Amino acid sequence: MPKSSKKKKEKAVDFSKAKLKLGKGKQLPSNAVDTSFKARSIALPTQSIAVEKDATLPTTRRKQSFDDLVSLMKHYNANTRKDAILSFRELFELHPDVVESSMTILLGACVRLIGDEDAGVRKTLLSFLSWLLPLVPKEDLIPHVPLLILFTTSAQTHIFPEIRIDAVRFLDLFLELVPESVVDGWIQGNPGHGKRVLEGYLGILSAGTKYGDTEGEVKATSTASVVLSSQSKLVVLKSLSAFLTHAVSRQVRPSNHATSNLDLAAVPLPTWFLSPSFRSARSFSAYERLFRSESVDCQPQLDAEHPRDDFICMPDFATGPLATAWSLNDLSGLSLAQNEPLTHLNSNTSSLIHLARTLYSTLLASYLDCAPVVFSPNANPPEAELNLLTVMARIMRTLYGSILQDRFSLSLAEEETLCDEVCTLLGYMTGYFPFRPARREIKVEHAFQDLNVIYCELTALLVLVSFRRPSGDILRKARFPTSRSHASTSHVKHEGKLALQAGLVRTYVTRLLLGEDNSGAQISRPLIPTMYIALLPTIWALLNEPKESHTRSQGEAPTDTVLSAMLDHAIRTTSNSAVKALTVEFVARILLLETETDYCGYFDVRNLGEQEKFQEWILHLPRTLWEIGPHNLAASETVIRSLLRLLQRGSIMIKHEEIMGLQTRLTPFFMITHPVRGRLPGPFTKIPTSSVLIRRLAVDLVVTILSVSTRSEGEERENLMIAVGSAVSGTLEEGYWQQLVRATGLS
Repeated sequence: MPKSSKKKKEKAVDFSKAKLKLGKGKQLPSNAVDTSFKARSIALPTQSIAVEKDATLPTTRRKQSFDDLVSLMKHYNANTRKDAILSFRELFELHPDVVESSMTILLGACVRLIGDEDAGVRKTLLSFLSWLLPLVPKEDLIPHVPLLILFTTSAQTHIFPEIRIDAVRFLDLFLELVPESVVDGWIQGNPGHGKRVLEGYLGILSAGTKYGDTEGEVKATSTASVVLSSQSKLVVLKSLSAFLTHAVSRQVRPSNHATSNLDLAAVPLPTWFLSPSFRSARSFSAYERLFRSESVDCQPQLDAEHPRDDFICMPDFATGPLATAWSLNDLSGLSLAQNEPLTHLNSNTSSLIHLARTLYSTLLASYLDCAPVVFSPNANPPEAELNLLTVMARIMRTLYGSILQDRFSLSLAEEETLCDEVCTLLGYMTGYFPFRPARREIKVEHAFQDLNVIYCELTALLVLVSFRRPSGDILRKARFPTSRSHASTSHVKHEGKLALQAGLVRTYVTRLLLGEDNSGAQISRPLIPTMYIALLPTIWALLNEPKESHTRSQGEAPTDTVLSAMLDHAIRTTSNSAVKALTVEFVARILLLETETDYCGYFDVRNLGEQEKFQEWILHLPRTLWEIGPHNLAASETVIRSLLRLLQRGSIMIKHEEIMGLQTRLTPFFMITHPVRGRLPGPFTKIPTSSVLIRRLAVDLVVTILSVSTRSEGEERENLMIAVGSAVSGTLEEGYWQQLVRATGLS
C-alpha cells in the first residue's frame, strides 16, 4: 500500500533547510529555551527597618522631615522639586521655630533653583521666598544676601530669556527687603555685588558695554541678543528703576533728609533746588538746619550761658565765636570751594554720566515705540505700554536729575550733552503735554498724572540749570580747560523750546494746585506727599524765574498766579492731610529767604502783591496746630518751628495785626474757655510728657510772641499768659516757663 502524502511531507520537513530572508534575524531552533528574566526594585528608604525614626522631629502632614525635603530639592523630576518647595512652607507653618535654625541649609538648597529650567519650579520658589523672607529679621537675612545675589546674577546671564526675566523678579524681592545689600558696589571700585547686578540689567537690555568701561563707544553685551516683549521689558526696566532709585539715594545724602525723631515715617522736604540761590555752601547749610529736628538733652532750667537755638532770636548760627582772631596764614588756607554752591555727587558723577549715556538710546527707543499707542486720542492705552513709558520716564528723572543737580562738577561739554539729551526727550513729549487719557479711568488717570509730574520735573531741572549757568561757568572754565570753545554759549540752543515748555508747565501746575484738571473739573485725587515733593522744584523754578526770561503766550498763567495758587493750596489743605506739614515748611522757607544775607535769587517776597495772602496763611497756623494737636507730633513741630523762625527772623509779613491775631488764636491751644463748662485744657496738655522738645518749643513760641508784642494789648496778652500757666502747671515745663517769664521781664 503506498505511503500517504501527509507522511511524505512530514518526512520532507525534517530534512528541509529554511531559506534566509534579507533583514530577518536567524531563527531560533524549535527546542530553544528562553532564559531571560526581568526584575523590579522598590526603594523604601523612609521605611527601612535599620534606621530608627525620631518621633519628635518636625514633619509635614505626609511625615516628611526637613532633611527629606532638602534631598527632594535635587530630584530629577520637576514636579517633585515643586512639591518639595510647597512642603517647606507647610513645614514652617506647622513648626515656625524651625525657620531660624535651618536658614543656611534651606537657602543653600533654594538658590540652586533660581535658574531652574522649569518655569513652574521658579514661580513656586519665588512665591515661597516672597512669603518666607519677610518673616526673617533683617539682621539675620543680610549674611545670606551674597549667596542669593550670586546665584541670581548667574541666572541673569542664562541662555534662556525666560530664566533671565525670572531672575529679575527675584531681584525685585531682594530690593524690597534688603536694598542696601543689593546696590552696594554698583559704583566701580566699591565692595559689593551691585556692579554685577547692574551688568545683568544691561546685558538683558543689550544696552551697553561692561559697566565701568567708561572709554570707547557703547557695544552690545550679548552676542545672542533677544528682542524682549513689552511685558518682559517692563519687568526689567521697572526693576532697574527701583535699583537706580536706591543706589542714587544712598549716594545723595543731603542734610535736609534727616527726618524727625518723632515720626520716622515723615517725608522730608527737599531743598537742593534752593542751593544755587545762595552765595556759599555754609550759608545754605545754616538755612537747611532751620527746621531740622535734633535730639537734645533738655534741662529743667534755662541755661543763660548756653542758650537754645529755639529761644528768642538766639539761633546757633548767630551765636558763634565772633571774636576769634584770624591770622594771615589762616586766611591763606581758605578754599574757594566754601563759596561754591552745595554739591553731593562729585566722586560718582562720571559713573552716572556713563550709565545715562549707555541707557539713553534704549530708553528713547522705548518711548518712541510706546508713545503713539499710549497717547492715542481714540482709546485708553494697553497697561503694559503705559507702565513701560512711565518707568522709562522715572529712570530718566532719576539719572539726569541726580547728575544735573551736581552740575558744577561737570565740564561744560558734558553739561551741554546731557541737557541736549533731556531736551530731545522733552521735545518728543511736548506735543502730547499735558497728558490726558481718552476715557475716564482712575488707574489710567493716575498714571498720566505721574507722567505729567515727571515732565514738569525734567523741565524745571533745565530751567534751574539755565538760571544758575552764568554764575558757575567762570569757575568751571578754569577747572575744565579742555571744554569745547562754544560750550559757554550752548545754553541758547534750546532757549525757545524751553520757554514754551516752561509756559505749559506753569499753566499745568497752577491748575493742579487750584484743584482743577485741564478740562476745568475737579481732579480725581488730592496731591499726595510724594507728588507734592516732586512738584516743589517746578514751583520754585517758576517762582524764581526772572521777569525778562519769558514772554507769556496765550493761555499761559503768569508767575504771580503760581504763587497765589500755591498759597491757596497751602491754606486750603486740611490739617489731617499728609501734605499739610510739607506745605507749611515750604511756605515758611520761601518767606525766610528775604532774611538771609547770602540769598541771591530772583524771587523777592517784598516785591510781590500777595502780602495779604501770606498774612492769611500765617494766621491760619494756630488753628492748624490746634486741630493737629497730639495726633501728629512731627506736623505740630513743623508748625511751631515755622512760626518761631518767622518771629525770630523778623519777617516783614508779621506786623502788629498778626501779633495780636497770633496771641488770640494760640490761647485755645493751651486752654479753652467754654461758655457753659468753663475752662478746659487744650491740645497742648495731651502732648505726651516724653515729647519734651515739642512742649518746650510751644513755650518758646509763646514767650517770643509776648516779647515782640506791646504791653498795651492787655486782654489778649493776659489771656495767653494765663492759658500757658494753667497748661504747664504741675509739669516739667512749669519751672521752665516761670524762668523764661522772669528772664524776659514779662511778669
